[in-house]
Amino acid sequence: MGCISWLFWQSHSLRCTESFMRENVVDEMRQLRPDDESKRKMLEILERYHAEDEEDSMDEDEPSLSEETIEKVLSGGEINYDDLNTQEKELFQRAIATGELSKMIEPWEPWWLKPFARTISLTHEGTRLIQPLSNEEPSGSHSPNHPENEIPPIPESPIPPLKNLTCAEPSPLLAFHLVDILYSYCFTLRLYNGDWQSDAIGVSTVVLTVSSVLGQGAQPESMLEAVSCCLEQTCSPAFVHMGGSQFGFGVLDDVVSLISLGRPALICALCDLQRIVETGERDLKSEKPRKAKSSEIKRKLKFAGRKVYFILSWVNEQQEEVWSSLLVLVQAEKASQLDYQNNGKKRFSETEKANNESKSLIEEV
Repeated sequence: MGCISWLFWQSHSLRCTESFMRENVVDEMRQLRPDDESKRKMLEILERYHAEDEEDSMDEDEPSLSEETIEKVLSGGEINYDDLNTQEKELFQRAIATGELSKMIEPWEPWWLKPFARTISLTHEGTRLIQPLSNEEPSGSHSPNHPENEIPPIPESPIPPLKNLTCAEPSPLLAFHLVDILYSYCFTLRLYNGDWQSDAIGVSTVVLTVSSVLGQGAQPESMLEAVSCCLEQTCSPAFVHMGGSQFGFGVLDDVVSLISLGRPALICALCDLQRIVETGERDLKSEKPRKAKSSEIKRKLKFAGRKVYFILSWVNEQQEEVWSSLLVLVQAEKASQLDYQNNGKKRFSETEKANNESKSLIEEV
C-alpha cells in the first residue's frame, strides 16, 4: 500500500472514530495557548456548533458552550476533556464525529516509508557506524527536521550475542514471533498517529493487546497463525473503528516495508518498541498504587521488554537471506487472507441474492 493511500486511511479513521479521537484529540486541547492558531480554530468550531443549535431549536434544551469555558480558552488556561461539562462534551464529541477537529491533526508518515530509511547503516554489533565528520557539514544537518532525527534512536551499546542470553538453540519459529511483534509496533504507532510519548501507558497497553506473543506469551507456529491472530485483534470491538481488516492489511504492508529494509531498520524498530514498553512500565510504576490489574500489566510489560530484547539479539545475527524469505512468506499469507475474505464476501452475496429470488418467487405464487 502506497504512502498516499496510508495518509487517506489515517485521515478517514480520524474522522470516523469518536472513541479514538476523544482519547487523543484532547491532547490538542491540553496544549492550547492564547497565541496558538489551533486554539482559535477549535473555539470557532465549538461556537459554530453552539450557534447552529440555537438557530435550529430555540425551545429545546440543546448543549451549549459555557461562558466559563470560553473565558478560560481566551485567557490561555489549559483545558482537559474532563474539565468540560456534559453539554460541552456533547458538543466536542459532535465536532469529532463530523471530522471538524480531525482536520487540525496533521497525518503522520511512518519513518520506515521515507527514502532515508534505506540509508540506515549499523555495525555488526548493532550500533551506528562511526563516520568521519567533514569540514563542511551539509546545511541544516542539525535541524529537527533533518532525516537522521526522524529515525528512532540507534543503540549506543553493542547488542549482546544470542548465546549470552540463552544456552538453547534459537527456535525456528522466531521469525513468526517477529512478524507478530512488528505488527503490534506498526499498528500502535498508526493508532496514535506516531505520538506514543503522549500516553506511554496507553500505548504499551495497546502493544500487549495486539501482540499475542508479548501480551499472552503465545508462540505462533506458522505464518497463518501469527497473521490471523493480529487481524483478529484488529477487527475486535476495541479496534474495529480503525477500519477493521482493511486497516489490518495496511499494517501488514508496514510490516513488509520494515522487513524489506533489512537488519538496520528492524533493529531500529525493535529498539523503539523496547523504549515504548520500558517507558510504559516506568510510568505505571510512578503512578499511585492501583488495583491488581495494574500489577498484571506491569508483569506483562516486564516480560514483553525481555522478549523484545531477545528478538533484537536474534535479528542482529540473521543473514540478509532470512529477510528475503520472510518477506515472501508475509506477502503470501496476506494474499491468502485477502483471497479468503473476498471469497467469503462473494459467497455471502450469492446467498443473499438466492434468498431474495426465493422470496420474490413465493410472493408471486
